[in-house]
Amino acid sequence: MEKGTLVEFRVNGDTRDRRLAVVEKPEGKKDWIVIDEKGNPHKIRPQRVDYQIKGQFFKYSEIPQFKEEIIPYLDESNLEIAWELLVEDSTPVTPSELASLIFSEETPAVCYAAHILLSDDKIYFKRKGDIYEPRSFHQVEEIKHQIDIERQKKEEKEGFINKLKQALQGESFKWEEGDSLKLNFLEKYALQPDNPPKQAQDILESLGRQKSGDSAVQLLIDLKLWDKHENIFLRRSSYPNYFPLQVSEVAHSLLEKISAGAIVDLNPRLDLTHQKVYTIDDESTEEIDDGLSVETQEDGILRYWIHIADPTRLINPDDSLDREARKRSTSLYLPTGMIPMFPPELATGPMSLIQGQICPALSFGVTLKDDGAVLDYKIHATLIKPTYRLTYHDVDEMLHLDIQAEKEVKQLAEAAKKRSQWRKDNGSVMISMPEAIIKVKDNEDVTIELLDPSFSRSLVAEMMILAGEVAGRYCQEHSIPVAFRSQPQPELPPEEELILLPPGPVRSCALRRCMPKSETGLSAARHASLGLETYTQVTSPIRRYTDLLAHFQIKAHLRGDNFPFQRDQMQEIIFEVMSTSSEAVLVERQTNRYWSLQYLQKYSNEIWHGLVLRWLREDDNLALILLEDLGLEFAHRFDRIPKIGEQLKLQVHFCDPQRDEIRFKEAISN
Repeated sequence: MEKGTLVEFRVNGDTRDRRLAVVEKPEGKKDWIVIDEKGNPHKIRPQRVDYQIKGQFFKYSEIPQFKEEIIPYLDESNLEIAWELLVEDSTPVTPSELASLIFSEETPAVCYAAHILLSDDKIYFKRKGDIYEPRSFHQVEEIKHQIDIERQKKEEKEGFINKLKQALQGESFKWEEGDSLKLNFLEKYALQPDNPPKQAQDILESLGRQKSGDSAVQLLIDLKLWDKHENIFLRRSSYPNYFPLQVSEVAHSLLEKISAGAIVDLNPRLDLTHQKVYTIDDESTEEIDDGLSVETQEDGILRYWIHIADPTRLINPDDSLDREARKRSTSLYLPTGMIPMFPPELATGPMSLIQGQICPALSFGVTLKDDGAVLDYKIHATLIKPTYRLTYHDVDEMLHLDIQAEKEVKQLAEAAKKRSQWRKDNGSVMISMPEAIIKVKDNEDVTIELLDPSFSRSLVAEMMILAGEVAGRYCQEHSIPVAFRSQPQPELPPEEELILLPPGPVRSCALRRCMPKSETGLSAARHASLGLETYTQVTSPIRRYTDLLAHFQIKAHLRGDNFPFQRDQMQEIIFEVMSTSSEAVLVERQTNRYWSLQYLQKYSNEIWHGLVLRWLREDDNLALILLEDLGLEFAHRFDRIPKIGEQLKLQVHFCDPQRDEIRFKEAISN
C-alpha cells in the first residue's frame, strides 16, 4: 500500500464499525500507520484491510467529502436489479464490475459504494474471497421469508411493548389474543425466578427494568394483572383456583335436577329425622358436614350419633365432580377465603347438613363403656333433620348455664370427657399450642384472632375422633380398602426432663418436636398421638377427598355392592391425593405466614409478649419464639443467651412479607 491510499478497515475486528483511513507509513515489517478522518492514527495489519479505494490518492481531511459522494449510490434496490441480471447464469461479480453494471462507471466513489452494497448484503450475494456470487432464486426467497418473519416478530414485540407502556401510563388499549403468551412468560419468571424465560427478560429490558423475578412480579402488579397481594404460593402450586366450565355446568345441572325433584335415592335409609340434631361450627363456616345427637335406648343406655353429610349420593365414582375433587384433594382454607373441593353452590347447598331441612347422611351410632371405650356401634345411611345450628360459643354458654331443655348437649359433653380420658389412658399425647386464625377483608385488612381453647371445640373433636375409630374398626373387620391413618410411637422425653419445662406451650412444644409424621395407607395400624389402634377419617367428605373415598367404600359395603375402588386402584389414588394434600397444606402455611408478616409490618410499633419455646441452633443463639398475643411462632436470633420458657417483650425491627423476612428486637423496658 502506498502513502495516500484510502482503505477501509474494521475497528477491533467489529464488523459493525466500518472505518475509512488514509495510509501514512509502514510500521515495522508487518504493520501500517493509517490516519482516520479525525486525524487519529491507527496501527493495522494488511489483513485487517477490507477494501482499497484505487485510482486516487487522499488526504485524511478529504475523507468526509468522499463519504458524501457515495451516499447517492447506496440504494439497495440497485443490488436487486443487478442480482436479477446475474442470477440466471450464476455470474460472480466484483465491486468494480457491479459499479460498471448498475452505474455504468467505475470511479473510486462508485466502486466503493458498490463494495458497501455487496458487503452489507444478506439477501442476494454471498462473498467468496474477493468476488460475490449471486444466490439462487430459492435461497433468496427463503432469506426474504425469514426476514419477513423477523420483521413481523419485531413489529409484534414493539407493539406489545407499546401496549405495556400504555397500560403503565393508564391509557386505554386492547389486549390481543397473542399477548397472553408473552404475559405468560412474565408470570413464569415471577413464579420461577431461578429458571427465567428469555422472552420475559427481553420484555423487562425493553421497559428499562431490572431482569429479576421480583421485577417481573412488580410489573404484573403495575399492569394491574396481579393484585399487590397476589398469592404467588397458590399460583406456584398445581391447586386449581377456579372450576372448569364443564364442572360448573354439571353442578348447575345437578342443582336444577334437585330443585325439580329429579334426584331419587333408591337405596334404603334409616329415618332419624325425629332426633334432635346439633351442628356445631364457627359462625363463618358454610360447609356444614357433621352433626351430633343422643338417643336414649329402651334400657336407658345412651347411643351417641355422629351424622356426616353424604355428598356421594349426588356424585358417582370417576364422574367429572369426583375427578375434580380428587384433583383438589381438599378444600383450601386461606386468610382471603376458602377455595372449596366441590363447587360452592353444591358444597354449601345440597351437600351440607342444613338446619330445618331433611338431609341424607352417613351416621355412626356408638354406645360407650363406663370408661369411654366403645361398647358397640352401628353405621347406617340415614335421613336426619338438623334442629339447631350452633356456634362453639353457643355450646360453651349452654354448658355453663346448664340449660335443662338441652340435656343432650350435656350428655355429649360428658361422653367427650370420658373419651378424652380413655384415649389418654391408652397412650394418647395431648399437645395444646395456641392457634391463630388469620382473616383478610377486601384483600387488605388483616386481623389475627387467637382461637379460644373452649371445651366445645374439644367436644366436637372427640366425637369426630370417635367416628374415625368406629369407621376404622368397621373397615378393618370387613377388609374394606380405605385410607387408614396411623402414627408411629414417638420417643418422648423422660417425665423428669419434661417436668423441668414450664407447663403450657413450652412443654407442648417439646412434645410436638418428638412426634413422628402421621402416615396414610391401606393397612390399619396404631395412631400413637390419638391413642387408637385403628383410625380412618370420615367426617369431612365435602372438604377432604380421603373421607369421600371412605364414604364410597363403606356405603357400597352396607348395600352389599362391589367396592367402587379396588385395593390396587385405591393405593394409586391415595398416593396421588396425599401428594396434592401436602402441597395444599404448604400453600396454606405459606399464605398464613405472608399475611402474618403483613400484619406485623402494619403494627411494627407495637410491643408483643414473647415466649422462648426451644433452641433451633443454640451455638448461634437462634431460638423459636411464640408471640403469645397472636399465637404465631418465629425464629429469632438473640444477642444474649435467654432461658427456655423466658418471657420477653419484642418489637418488629425489620419486616418484608414479599421476601418472607422478619427480625425482632427486644423492647427496652421503661
